[in-house]
Amino acid sequence: MSRTSLQDIAQAAGTTRGAIYWHFRNKADLFNAMMARITLPMEQALQLLGHDAAQDPLQALQHALLDALNKIATDTRTRRVFEVATLKVEYVDELLAVKQRQLLTQEAVVNHIQRSLNDACVRRSLGMTIPVALAAQGLHALVVGLIHTWMLEPKAFDLVTVARPAIGAYLRGVGATPAQ
Repeated sequence: MSRTSLQDIAQAAGTTRGAIYWHFRNKADLFNAMMARITLPMEQALQLLGHDAAQDPLQALQHALLDALNKIATDTRTRRVFEVATLKVEYVDELLAVKQRQLLTQEAVVNHIQRSLNDACVRRSLGMTIPVALAAQGLHALVVGLIHTWMLEPKAFDLVTVARPAIGAYLRGVGATPAQ
């Protein structure tokens, strides 16, 4: 993306450079608008966690993560935005604001995961084998790694089919077992 000009973007979109500049000051502004149009699936799914007190927090967490992965795998528009956001962005000077936004989103996702794990520890009297904050960061890294690996070659494996047991194994490994 760093070598792509707004002229290139206008041409690919079938419009004029002036039309692009009418709506966006620069590539970072365009990128952020693209991200705003599609709330990243994981962020969107995790925002709903904790709203249903009757639902098991670990089961809800696992379900939210798998729903997000399913959306990435099945929704072409979401997958394209995610691909640009994860594989095609070079964080050069003009895109440092984009990197900052990505880091804030990552922090929000990890915080959602951590709240769910904390809630599960309280409600189920779990004895986690590592601190909850580390478990949340590790689970986020696992999911992001699965997404990244899958996006390099989507036909290599089914994202949700591989993620389901991987997430379950991870949660069991840190002392958190989702309800069945």
